[in-house]
This record gives sequence, C-alpha cells and structure tokens, in this order.
Amino acid sequence: MSRIIQYIKGKSSRKLQQEFESLRKRYWGQHLWARGYFAVTVGNVNTEDVQKYIEEQETHHKTDDFRISEF
Repeated sequence: MSRIIQYIKGKSSRKLQQEFESLRKRYWGQHLWARGYFAVTVGNVNTEDVQKYIEEQETHHKTDDFRISEF
C-alpha cells in the first residue's frame, strides 16, 4: 500500500508542477503532498470513525509541525 501511495503522490506532484508554474516555483525541492497518508480496512474501523477522521483533518493540520517556508 505504501508504495502505491508513494507512486501516486510522486507522479501527481510531478504532473501538477509541470502544468502549473506557480506550484513549481513554490515547491521546488520540497514535498507537494503531506508526508503521510491514511488507510484502513473496513474490518478495523467503522464508517463513523473514518468520517470523523476526515472531518477533523483541518483541525489536525493546524497543529501539525510540518511547514513549508515562504521564499
């Protein structure tokens, strides 16, 4: 699973930066996507927990220490 996500993030980042110069300038030499990802099977968690996780992403990312510095 992690290799699939890595591939998707890498290819989509490259494609987006090729198409949009502003992204290329802002994220050159940096990561366009967040370092992690979230994946579960239905058997390990119920739909309410998945929905709650998705809804709370904005709050979570406000407290995350991952930052991209401005040039």
